[in-house]
Amino acid sequence: MNTEIELQSDIETLRGRFTETKDLYREVCALLFFRYGITPTASKLYQFVRKGSMSAPAEALAKFWEDLRSKARVEIDHPDLPPELKTSAAEVIAELWRQATAAARHELAALRLEDQAAVEQAQGEEARARQAATEALASADTLRQQLSATQESLQQRQTDLEAERRAHAGAVARLQELQRHLEEARHQQERVRVDFSAELAKAREAVDAANARSDAAERRALLEIDQERQARIKADKQLEALRGQLAQAEGRHRESLLAQADAVTRLQVKADAAEVSQRELTASNRGLVDDLQATRERLAVAQQEATQFKAEAQTLRALLERLSPPEPVPPPQEVPASKAAKTGARKVR
Repeated sequence: MNTEIELQSDIETLRGRFTETKDLYREVCALLFFRYGITPTASKLYQFVRKGSMSAPAEALAKFWEDLRSKARVEIDHPDLPPELKTSAAEVIAELWRQATAAARHELAALRLEDQAAVEQAQGEEARARQAATEALASADTLRQQLSATQESLQQRQTDLEAERRAHAGAVARLQELQRHLEEARHQQERVRVDFSAELAKAREAVDAANARSDAAERRALLEIDQERQARIKADKQLEALRGQLAQAEGRHRESLLAQADAVTRLQVKADAAEVSQRELTASNRGLVDDLQATRERLAVAQQEATQFKAEAQTLRALLERLSPPEPVPPPQEVPASKAAKTGARKVR
């Protein structure tokens, strides 16, 4: 039972180390033959490994026997040696190989006997433990009888004990699995440590580079600060000069404002005088307009009187023409055209 558990544990360890199916079958063959003295077969290999198809353990087993025969076979190839000596030397080496193999098997048998003795000792301890458990069960049965317990309770106790044994076997298997996972975790931790060391080295290089850049940036910043300080001093000087110019400009501006105020005052005086003159002219214009209106009225009255006088003169002229005697009419004479035109013009007038 313990041998099977150890064998299964070793196979699980190999399963974690070899991911390829053919490599795993090859290592299991060597484990069965050299460590446990079990002649490997295809069915046993598949029973222990249970990976791939049935042809995989058969191929691995054939390759294992071929490698074993090639290692057991000794060939001596040297141009200076005669064939008989080559054959004798090969047989001697083969005999040495067989003797070494036999010695190894004897040592393996001794180890097996030691393991068997350890197993028997463990079995004896288990038997004593079982005896102690039986005695405990008997005492418990006596106590249960005293407490009015029945045989069914004892049977249930035995069932529980068997379940505990199975649970113990499962716990051992889980422990072995956990040990395998722990080994894998250790390997992974080692890889992570190596990767972390590499990343740490890179980070240190990056930090060194960053420090160098920081130093350069600090020097540039100090230089820029110095330049800024000089520019600030220059700007302050320019500001003081501008303040002086501003004060002068403000003085000139105040003088200009005073001159403008004086000019505005004079203009205001002139404007007031002009307004007074305008008022006087307006009053004078109003008097002239009144005089003009009166003159127009008088002119209209005079025109009416002249019209009346003209009408009276025409009336009187007409009366004089009717009252005066008629003049003798002279004989017609030829009148020049120019005179006739002038006379007609006068008549028209």
